[in-house]
Amino acid sequence: MLNKDGIRELAYVARVEEIRPLDGYDRVEYARIGAGWWLIVPKGQFKVGDLGVYFEPDSRVPQEEPFLFLEKRNYKIKAMKMCKVVSQGLLMHFDDFGWQANKYQEGTFLTKELKVTYADDEDNIRKANTGDKYRSMQDRHKKIFKTKWAKWLMKREWGRKLMFMFFGKKKDKRGWPAWVSKTDEERVQNMGWLFPTCTTKWIATEKIDGTSTTFTMRNDRKKQLLVCSRNVVYDTPAKADRNFYKDTDGNVYLEMAAKYNMETVLRDMIAAFEKSGSTTGEVFKVSPQWGKLQYITIQGETYGGTVQKRDYGLEHRLKVFNIIFGYENNKFRLNPIDGKTVAEAFGLDYVPVVAEDITLPSTCDEVVAMAHGKSEVDGKEREGLVFRSYDGTQSFKAVDPEFLIKYHSN
Repeated sequence: MLNKDGIRELAYVARVEEIRPLDGYDRVEYARIGAGWWLIVPKGQFKVGDLGVYFEPDSRVPQEEPFLFLEKRNYKIKAMKMCKVVSQGLLMHFDDFGWQANKYQEGTFLTKELKVTYADDEDNIRKANTGDKYRSMQDRHKKIFKTKWAKWLMKREWGRKLMFMFFGKKKDKRGWPAWVSKTDEERVQNMGWLFPTCTTKWIATEKIDGTSTTFTMRNDRKKQLLVCSRNVVYDTPAKADRNFYKDTDGNVYLEMAAKYNMETVLRDMIAAFEKSGSTTGEVFKVSPQWGKLQYITIQGETYGGTVQKRDYGLEHRLKVFNIIFGYENNKFRLNPIDGKTVAEAFGLDYVPVVAEDITLPSTCDEVVAMAHGKSEVDGKEREGLVFRSYDGTQSFKAVDPEFLIKYHSN
């Protein structure tokens, strides 16, 4: 679930919305959290309407009580096939933590309090909140913080403070470009208000299993290209040297910037906009109240090679999924149909547009089922779908649970 800052929360208080029996299994049952998170729970532990602490898939809990029962799973919570059904996440009772039933309200985020992180170490680096000074420090000094003595110190509050005295100082104070929105999409399982009736018409695009990549340029005298991962802007040599993928000696985000000539593309796009006042003809018109164009941002998915476990081939490639125009008083994101037109006009590939004019079915489970299918990239299984509204203001994702089990369950 995304918080108000667009950062994914991995643990939070949730309500049990539905419970179903599992034929042939007397000790467990199937519970639903939110609009469509289904998971296995001990029979009789919860009833409909009860609150519990829910841990989303891709989470890792600390190696301490009350999580020691997860030791055999390396304290990781993943989507998995159990009792002939797909179980996504973990639900724990307030009693497991020694809490009173009314200690927290529904929707309370507990990721930080319970020290929950992403299950994959690389995700913790790429997706970590840049406001976490200790995480940022470890990211800057990876070799040091892999040593036994450093790990020992970081488990203790006084040790973390000591390490920060020596390694916490940043050489560069520049941070994330304030005008760029991060790219985490909310999952449909957390969007119960869409069901049973949603009148919005949607456009579905293929979700590609890669790493989010952002290119942005302000419409000023310098017109400097900034290249970003999900949380890091690679605007200094120290940041540019960061590399998370074993099949490249350099930075894959900067590799995409060079491969697709993103500096030239954004300069040309700004010039074309300045000349005509629009990049999409009659499709997109600027409101006079919005003021002067301030920036253009292009966001896409870098995939292939070792970027993820899903094999798209050896080559690193990029497919665009967002084109955003920013003004003094507003910003506008093109919908996929218009975005595809603009991207291709400037020599860029766009994520496959799977379907247009979609009316959502009445249940979240049906939307999740729609996510299953063949990729239009290579004909193999696809990760899922991203749904966007025609006005470009709303979006969410539906990920195929079978895909998660195959590629993200270890």
